[in-house]
Amino acid sequence: MSLRRTSDLQLDVVIVGFALVDAWARVGVADQPAAACALLGALALAVRRRLPLTTFALTLPTALVTDAIFAPMAALYTLSSLNRRRVLLAGCALTYAVIDYMPWPWSSLDATELSQRNNLFHLSYTLATAAAPVFLGQLVQARRELSLRLADIIEAREHERLLTAQSVLAKERAQLAREMHDVVSHQVSLIAVQAGALQVGSQDAETRQAAATIRRLSVQTLEELRHMVSVLRASGSSPTELTPQPSLADLERLVDASGIEAKLESDLSDGIPPTVQRAVYRTVQEALTNVRKHAPGATATVRVTHRGGSLCTTVTNTAPTRHALALPSAHHGLVGLAQRAELLGGTVTSGPTAQGGYELHLELPVERHR
Repeated sequence: MSLRRTSDLQLDVVIVGFALVDAWARVGVADQPAAACALLGALALAVRRRLPLTTFALTLPTALVTDAIFAPMAALYTLSSLNRRRVLLAGCALTYAVIDYMPWPWSSLDATELSQRNNLFHLSYTLATAAAPVFLGQLVQARRELSLRLADIIEAREHERLLTAQSVLAKERAQLAREMHDVVSHQVSLIAVQAGALQVGSQDAETRQAAATIRRLSVQTLEELRHMVSVLRASGSSPTELTPQPSLADLERLVDASGIEAKLESDLSDGIPPTVQRAVYRTVQEALTNVRKHAPGATATVRVTHRGGSLCTTVTNTAPTRHALALPSAHHGLVGLAQRAELLGGTVTSGPTAQGGYELHLELPVERHR
């Protein structure tokens, strides 16, 4: 049961209780017909939200034969707060006013009593008593509708703000796509051309092999850049994949094309979820890139094992054999790997080894992603 429904139920209990107290204070126990009418009117308030018109009709005998007014006024207020037909509300208010104004029983009415009751003050009081719950109910209804409209306006403004942000983001992506195409792609193309020329013109075997690796990596980078540029330019249209997503089957090709001496050891089975496979691939890719950048001359070992319900990936490299070149870096690689692993419920740990190398360990749960 929701909190609001519980609150409404408690309020209904309180209102029925007030009606019973009002009937007990104004109706004598000896007058059984009047007491029965007062009890019926009080208990009818329990269904005032579901059957407001019926509830009001059941409280009219209370106003007719007793002086208890809480039950019919509460029923008239509920009917007014839930109904938009003003003619019906005016008729109900007038009916209540007539019943409350005229004495009971009508057969005992004489000219003197009618003259005493036909004064302006008593008539004004009766009409005001009947009109007050109707006006209050209409006011509550208008306030409720205004709150809903304000909520709709706020939602519309939030949607407009989101569309504006998406428009700005689309412009930024388009600008980034132009920069990547005009600057980065051009420079990577020059690197590939120069590496190809070095591969053809050099007489040294190691130099030719290094140039071939540089050219192969440059071509691969260009292909990924083209996919990224196409996705950035397609922002705002239908969703587009960056590139065919890598899997564990691509690890061997990744290790072979890493540009360093590396080997892959794995004992994988089928059924690894695609999200886990992509995370492992990107982790190995980042680790091998770091080895190439920060540990020149080092060798690396990539181990991927499936133990229990987890997939463990370890990339270990030996100590570098020469000084690393100063290359630009935003130092976001390991942070990004940790965030990716956290989203998948896994962990990433890394640190130097006792032999002067470095080790990165990734552990991801498998069963939760099936």
